[in-house]
Amino acid sequence: MSNRPTAASDVAYTLHHYGEAPSQFLELVLPSLEHGEHPRGVAVVIHGGYWRAKYGADLGLPLAADLAQHGWVAANLEYRRIDGDDPEDAGGWPATFEDVAAGIDALADLLPESYRGLPVYAVGHSAGGHLAVWAAHRTEFDAGRVGAEPRVPLAGVVSQAGLLDLHLAHEMQLSDDAAGSLMGSTPVDAPEDWHHADPARLAPAPVDVVVLHPEADEDVPAAVAHSYCEAAAGSGASPRFRPVPGDHLALIDPTSRAWRLTVRELERLAGLEEAERD
Repeated sequence: MSNRPTAASDVAYTLHHYGEAPSQFLELVLPSLEHGEHPRGVAVVIHGGYWRAKYGADLGLPLAADLAQHGWVAANLEYRRIDGDDPEDAGGWPATFEDVAAGIDALADLLPESYRGLPVYAVGHSAGGHLAVWAAHRTEFDAGRVGAEPRVPLAGVVSQAGLLDLHLAHEMQLSDDAAGSLMGSTPVDAPEDWHHADPARLAPAPVDVVVLHPEADEDVPAAVAHSYCEAAAGSGASPRFRPVPGDHLALIDPTSRAWRLTVRELERLAGLEEAERD
């Protein structure tokens, strides 16, 4: 991948496979710390692209590298996606969800020993925001359900323009009904699967969720974010919603103000003192 960190990035990069399919891998990016320093936490980056195979982990790696340069242990997670040419690498329901769960759980073995007690957070953009918030619910799933019994539970999530209401995305036919393609069905055909896969139906999450949405987003309407927040609030939660400057892709530009706000919200979730400066 062309965006892999280099020695000049002052981070340590390793590639790990958590399954046999080509897309079942994660990129672990470790910070370079001075003697006595501790990492700020562990952040799993989950890229977007409407769950489609033409969008991959290259989108998330610059974010993971930036987090590592600022003291985070970062994991850039790839997963099987839809609409690809390789049947052995096909995603959708439930494969995409199984991969996200397995990739996060792989950190239990892949993290250096001294880092294994750190809380793990997720930052997900667009479809990755959907998957990140879904993963936050894994501690609530009954045994035997997709994603149940996590080895690595999430401590919080920052959603960046996330597709957090799967039913609404289907109703709005967003990106040629990518939600329907992901699930391989309709909510009428498979209501239990859709409920299990939809953060808006699972809300409220058992951990804090920050919902960031660009003010000029033409790819994922803000209505999707508001629908999720309303569902969570209706169940007694208080999700943190923040509009951010820019368009859909501003959130994954490490030089943008929208990304810096993302990092600040991640720090806030982790209870770091610097996050209190606004």
